Amino acid sequence: MIPQPGSDQAVVARHGWPQAVVTVLVTLVAMGVVASLGLWAAGADGLPDHAFPRVVAASVVTAVGGTVKLSGSAGGLADSKAGLTVTPLSVTLTGALVLGAGFLRPLRHRAVAGGRELAGWAARIAVLWLLALLALAYAARQTFKLSLGDNTLSDLGDVFGVSPEVGFTTDVPQTVLFGLLWLAGVLVLALLVSPRAPLPGRLLPLQETVRPAAHAMVVLLLAYVVLGALVALVVAVTRGHAPETLAVILLGLPNLVWLSLTIGLGATWNGRVEGPFGLPMPHLLDEVLRSKDTTTLNLHTLAQHDGRVWWLVVVDAVLLLSVAFLMAVRSPAHVRAWQHAVRLAVALALTVLMICLMGRISAHYGLSVLGIGDLGGGLSGELFLDPELWPAVGLGALWGLVAGFLGALAARPVRRKGEIEPADV
Repeated sequence: MIPQPGSDQAVVARHGWPQAVVTVLVTLVAMGVVASLGLWAAGADGLPDHAFPRVVAASVVTAVGGTVKLSGSAGGLADSKAGLTVTPLSVTLTGALVLGAGFLRPLRHRAVAGGRELAGWAARIAVLWLLALLALAYAARQTFKLSLGDNTLSDLGDVFGVSPEVGFTTDVPQTVLFGLLWLAGVLVLALLVSPRAPLPGRLLPLQETVRPAAHAMVVLLLAYVVLGALVALVVAVTRGHAPETLAVILLGLPNLVWLSLTIGLGATWNGRVEGPFGLPMPHLLDEVLRSKDTTTLNLHTLAQHDGRVWWLVVVDAVLLLSVAFLMAVRSPAHVRAWQHAVRLAVALALTVLMICLMGRISAHYGLSVLGIGDLGGGLSGELFLDPELWPAVGLGALWGLVAGFLGALAARPVRRKGEIEPADV
């Protein structure tokens, strides 16, 4: 029997297992390509033991919330330690956009979708995504041998037969758990953000209360990424360092520009760079953070080195007012200005919270022989960057209140959904 249009069988045919396979494969390929190009630009293609594909797999794992653990061994008379926490948000953003588009594509041109239908479509993708996470988790494993160089530490290593190694592996349970949570977040956000995505009947009120604010925040984040990419390309053309700039764009551009967004709001981050570590950021930030003590990173401290950072406040104000106006225009006419303000405040506070949680950076490593470490100058280092979380979230809410109210006032002359023009007398 041929399924009739609009029937459950026709719905399944539009987004069954073949469509789920294509969605997951295209997402993984897109993320892998971005990660590969970024790592290649950063010089990772020269890693020994043909480790490049495994490093790419590790980058994709961390991009979806998975956990990659660094490990080291140096023999019975030596001790090594290492740790790494960083999310390549360029890879994360690529995966979220491709996966969200693939999830929504079969649902386009429809006003309403049943809850069971959406759950079944998401479950197909989740099963295949789980298998992909397991494959990536077991592929992202590698061990490298380290050279001690030509120094005292090397001499001790030769005497005691120390052969240091460092490698990485994945925490499979945590990778699966957080990878599935990342998938669920992307799918839910895709339904909330897209103006044409169908919702179950019980969730239709979200079209008026949540969807305009969620859409405004996605526009804000993407605008920052586009603006940051343009600035990076201009810098690469005018000042050189094209490979390094390409690596930053393809691996950590959102890490940088979304950090700038929070700093422009007045947020404070604390960090330090010690040893040979470098940050995928402008030289100004690296210079401020490279000190013996923990450094406070905010508008005031950065302005002491370069007064142009105050332009971040201007950029934040312009973009927030723009998305607030967009949000008000996309909302029904009966929504009052204070309601716009509250909704944008909540949305921006949650957005800042997300940036602070995903933008944290932590890395360290060290090697010692018989308790003597870092004799060669370069066998230990530490890097961390952490936000002052709740003050940042509070500032986001305050900016959202003001921008939401002003955006609603600016949108009053614009005809909006649900508004009825007065009849001519």
